Amino acid sequence: MVASGEKGTTQDSITMKALLEAGVHFGHPTQRWHPRMNQYIFAQRNGIHIIDLQQSMSLLERAAAFVADLVGSGETVLFVGTKRQAQDPVEQAAKKCDMFYVKNRWLGGMLTNFHTIQKRIEYLIRLEDEKDKGKLAVLTKKEGLRKEEELERLNRNFGGVKEMNRVPGALFIVDIGGAARLKVCVAEGPEIVLERSDDRVIFVSA
Repeated sequence: MVASGEKGTTQDSITMKALLEAGVHFGHPTQRWHPRMNQYIFAQRNGIHIIDLQQSMSLLERAAAFVADLVGSGETVLFVGTKRQAQDPVEQAAKKCDMFYVKNRWLGGMLTNFHTIQKRIEYLIRLEDEKDKGKLAVLTKKEGLRKEEELERLNRNFGGVKEMNRVPGALFIVDIGGAARLKVCVAEGPEIVLERSDDRVIFVSA
């Protein structure tokens, strides 16, 4: 369940009209539904499940209150979304609220072995500093290219968490593509808010 502190709503209140305009009420085709979703289905139309937006609004407000209390206590949120269609929105949302994000792939140990992850981030920062100072330019063409490729790869994996110096207070996960990766991510996370693309909204606390 959502952690304590479920009071009030967001400053920019979520409206039914906004959810309808965003198409939040459209679920998956009826033949692809998940049994756990049954309580949230309002109706079926043309082979598509219609989501009960009254429940959606209530759950979104609870999630928003939870995050507001969490951030108000000084904690951070890590946004995770590695499916192609989620990558840019996840990055934009995280930057908009000055939080961290993972959009390329979830690396095992991102949270449970954060000390090792930090060493990779420190190495990435050193490489960027060397590039800014022109040190990569004086290397041989082959070595310089290798360093540039390594820098690009590290930025893909750690670019959104370069300034994250401790484990976040919560994860906000927008389907990361693959049940195995999702299980690893969930297993490592502290307080977690999950929004799955199979129309399930799940709140999990460690």
